[in-house]
Amino acid sequence: MDFDIKSPILGFEDVSKMTLEKIDDIFMRLSNTDGTAPVFVLINPFALRQYDFEVPVAMELLLDLKNSKNILIANIMVMQTPIQNSTINFLAPLVFNFDNKTMAQIVLDSFKYPSYGIAEPISKWYKEGDENPQSPTKEADSKKSSKKDDSAKSKKK
Repeated sequence: MDFDIKSPILGFEDVSKMTLEKIDDIFMRLSNTDGTAPVFVLINPFALRQYDFEVPVAMELLLDLKNSKNILIANIMVMQTPIQNSTINFLAPLVFNFDNKTMAQIVLDSFKYPSYGIAEPISKWYKEGDENPQSPTKEADSKKSSKKDDSAKSKKK
């Protein structure tokens, strides 16, 4: 599905439209609709950990989140070999509004959210030999099956 970028992805300010493709319940691919770069691997943070943040009012208005029911929160993952060396940026989540097909990156204040890092190793949750990241919580599972999508709780706080 294609999304119009309402607030740019850091370092890619000239990209205005991106395509989101689901790989599985945890991973997604985000690619530039108009070119070859950038291409990002995204991860569902709720499958890994407790993840909650406040969406700034300006961003909520820009993406029209208040009137939307189909919201997705994802984080950029820098893939490495082996996968345990990969890192996740929990300080700059991507917010997708499926209702109006818009998206934006939110940069969180590291002082307000000290438990989130810019390059956290996936090895905190994924161990060698695991088929899936370690111990998805029942809450994450219930969020996946909820009507409002994984991020509904995050956007309303």
